Amino acid sequence: MMHTNERMFLWRQFTLREGILLGFCATFIILARAGLRLHLHLPGHVMFFTMFFFLLARGCVPKIGSATLVGLIVSLASFLLGMGTKGPIVFVKFLLPALLVDVAGYVFPAFVNSVIACVLVGAVSAAARAFSDTWIEWLSGMEGEIIMQKTIITASLFAFYAGLSAVAVPSIIRRLRRNGLIDHGADEER
Repeated sequence: MMHTNERMFLWRQFTLREGILLGFCATFIILARAGLRLHLHLPGHVMFFTMFFFLLARGCVPKIGSATLVGLIVSLASFLLGMGTKGPIVFVKFLLPALLVDVAGYVFPAFVNSVIACVLVGAVSAAARAFSDTWIEWLSGMEGEIIMQKTIITASLFAFYAGLSAVAVPSIIRRLRRNGLIDHGADEER
């Protein structure tokens, strides 16, 4: 529940407290990406923390645009820090899953309270990210069969790691609400 004495800042939709919370989620994604630059030989492992913090951002700030704002901050920071090898495509890689999380929050506002819904949203959003490279590979002249095989494998691994991380989100949201650290009610504001 939003306090009446708090001013709205970001996009005239988020309070300063909510903006700081979303900024922390974006910061943790960047730190996880920097830490996971190690060669673990586990394709898709970076989606574990990325989707966890997108879903956590949506659960902590149940407003349209919360996950998208985190995705935008992460995209800008990744681009400016040179964390991507494909240049401006990094915006699609983070904004697409974030937008899908926000769309899911618009259609089903209380999805962060359900483990199954969180896993589904996380897996679908992460798998959609795998399709962001498909058109680049197609334009570069790669064979269609190879593109499809690569996309299916990548999407499956992204969905697997995102689903694993999404399992923890509902319990963390419940605990934060119970301790009074975030507001109650996931469908409070659309």
